[in-house]
Amino acid sequence: MIWLRALAAATCVGMSVGEAFAERALPLANHRAVYDLSLLKTSGAKAPAQARGRIAFDFAGSACEGYVQNFRQITELQPSEGTAKLSDMRSATFEGGDGADFRFKVETRINNSRAEEVDGKAKKKSGDAQLSIDLSKPKRARLELPGPMLFPTEHLRKIVEKAVAGEQLLEARVFDGTGDGEKAFDTLTVIGKPTKEAPQEKAARATELKNMRRWPVAISYFDLGKKDSPPIYVLSFDLYENGVSRALKLDYGDFVLRGEMTDLVLQPTPACNK
Repeated sequence: MIWLRALAAATCVGMSVGEAFAERALPLANHRAVYDLSLLKTSGAKAPAQARGRIAFDFAGSACEGYVQNFRQITELQPSEGTAKLSDMRSATFEGGDGADFRFKVETRINNSRAEEVDGKAKKKSGDAQLSIDLSKPKRARLELPGPMLFPTEHLRKIVEKAVAGEQLLEARVFDGTGDGEKAFDTLTVIGKPTKEAPQEKAARATELKNMRRWPVAISYFDLGKKDSPPIYVLSFDLYENGVSRALKLDYGDFVLRGEMTDLVLQPTPACNK
């Protein structure tokens, strides 16, 4: 993915640093977005010759009610030799509005095989110093991971807050329930300068997004304690102040997928004073 460095947004708009930090970000928008995936770049012998797919993402809730996310990604990779590989990953999560608890269910199929399932819940404890995870699938297990830890929506909110405050970087440990449900990631987010360039996708020209601030964002994911090593993968996108994303890039090392927004439905966000 492409990661950008930036100067403080406060400097760009002539606002004092104190005023920028005092500014509140918009609530995260309830929405449904669809992205068509295509192959952007390849490198190395293991890279696919062709790739295509789709992401469908539904987000709803508020800081008062908590947040529900439903995500599905279908990807078909065609190697230079051999048959294509079709993966279908679905996840459904609920995250408490205070960011203290998280429920997750993830189902993955490869070439229409029997689904591999992960089902569990996680909760912060000991003043966020540890994360307690209780799994029912793929096997019953209880474990703890070192914190402090962020869940996905809390992570997104902090990225938006950093962007609004004119900051460039966010380092955070993140747990999202993927993999076997026992793994968290160290992440580094780089936030670029606010951009005013008109989006190319028709779906991103929605009236609700017109004139809304957005920033190029790049998030690198690392194994815990290995931030000096190359990232496992990198996700980059344009992030609107209300949490909507466009112009996705998913960098898996050997290849990069582009995600073009093809549909966006914005829904009313419940009122919440938090």
